[in-house]
Amino acid sequence: MNIKEIYNSHKDRVLTSIVLIVVALAVALIDNTVLTWTVLGAIYLVSFYEAMHLFGLSDNKYLVYALAIWLAALIYPNPDDLFYLVIVIVLSVMVHKKDVNFKVLMPFFYPTLSMLSLFALYKDFGMTTLVWLVVIVASADTGAYVVGKSVGKTPFSKTSPNKTWEGVAGGILIASILGSIAGLGSVAFSISIVVSILTALSSVWGDLFESYLKREAGVKDSGAIFPGHGGMLDRLDGYLFASVVMVVLLRGLL
Repeated sequence: MNIKEIYNSHKDRVLTSIVLIVVALAVALIDNTVLTWTVLGAIYLVSFYEAMHLFGLSDNKYLVYALAIWLAALIYPNPDDLFYLVIVIVLSVMVHKKDVNFKVLMPFFYPTLSMLSLFALYKDFGMTTLVWLVVIVASADTGAYVVGKSVGKTPFSKTSPNKTWEGVAGGILIASILGSIAGLGSVAFSISIVVSILTALSSVWGDLFESYLKREAGVKDSGAIFPGHGGMLDRLDGYLFASVVMVVLLRGLL
């Protein structure tokens, strides 16, 4: 299959990828806190909506709560700490009403904690670190796909039958190398290596977790917002574990 045939068979996916890359580059180059917060907020609310449906929730009042959390994240010094306050508040309200439904908590774990961690990563360590994260997750995902398709034979997990150990190992290796280089703009080389490896590992299981949620919900994609790509969570899956791991590691190591 030549390049033209590959493009024609994946036209929607390619065009969507180009648009997403252009938007991401524009946000990175402008590097404005309010703009970054706005873009991440739009991503968060769409992701939250998709997560609600994956978890079987239909009451849109939870979206209002999600919006309130994101508004608070703009002015609160440590955005990811808001997650703990939200969990305490939601549990307190439910137990007061004697109507405890742990399923309601799920979208506030996933993707809320992850998106708050993404914004905290930006606020605490700057745009270069956010770009570093993108390099790690994108190269882990792309590397796993290419290596898996080329030499992959050993099934990785029943949760995602198409993944192979060879692909996962190749993706983590590539992400660790490229991530270690990309991280030099933010931290010392030794820290860059450790953070890149552990973040790459977490991105793999972030991808796997979203695959599990979709299988449990009986759907192929989390949504249909992106032609050829599925939903917002389908694009974010690797970042949703990786963002938490990276911000925790950097706070502990720096």
